[in-house]
Amino acid sequence: MYLAHWKLQKKPFENTPDPAFFYLSPQHEEALSRLLYVVREEKGLGLLTGVFGCGKTLLSRALNMELEKDIYRVAFITNPRVEDIDLLRLIAHNLGAPELPTRKSDIIITLEKLISNNWRDKKKTVIVIDEAHAIEDVKVFEEIRLLLNFQMEDRFLVTILLIGQPELREKLESNKQLSQRIAMRYHLDALSSTNTADYIKYRMKVAGAQKDIFTEDAISLLYLRSGGIPRRINQICDMSLMVGFGKGLAQVDMFVVQEAIDSLGGAD
Repeated sequence: MYLAHWKLQKKPFENTPDPAFFYLSPQHEEALSRLLYVVREEKGLGLLTGVFGCGKTLLSRALNMELEKDIYRVAFITNPRVEDIDLLRLIAHNLGAPELPTRKSDIIITLEKLISNNWRDKKKTVIVIDEAHAIEDVKVFEEIRLLLNFQMEDRFLVTILLIGQPELREKLESNKQLSQRIAMRYHLDALSSTNTADYIKYRMKVAGAQKDIFTEDAISLLYLRSGGIPRRINQICDMSLMVGFGKGLAQVDMFVVQEAIDSLGGAD
């Protein structure tokens, strides 16, 4: 609606995991590097936590883009709030199982065949479980641990990445055997004020902006009221562009940002 006014090619602040808009802050770059290390070095199990809206899901999509499609077979699980048998079904489905058995033993056999076939074909199996903090059934964590038993004498045949909010760490501590298998842990915090400014400018540039639209005072207020959380930044920026468009302005200043925040119901 406001694209023509700001001379943009696409909306810059959609809260969808579009890798084209993935901003590599220093901590996001470090997180991506560590996740790639776990996958490429076949370390078995990696853990990424972060506050809500900090870009964990987008980071997982960026990871997927980095992985060579002719080498890696990746299963993305985006809703793990299921029973243990259903998690196994989801994994088998995402790894390409033609049919899903009903009995748990048959599902495990199916998974074993899929993983073994990948290894035989020189493919590497990766399972990414997003929103893992939503797991309520302790049996699910136990099944995740048992999946790591698919291994050779010198390597894991499966790499599992658990991604979720900070409370995931507490849940994992209740399963010591699983927690002790975590080869890499990393936590994402909110963006700094400098990174918030760079984040906004980067996404505007990707969207086609030819000049700075958000003034410095606007960005300062954005950081203050968003707390540096990308999801909240996106919400405020998107509404600010809408307000500025409605007023026919050439730039978004702090007064426009404040009006946008008010229309969103204030700061979270």
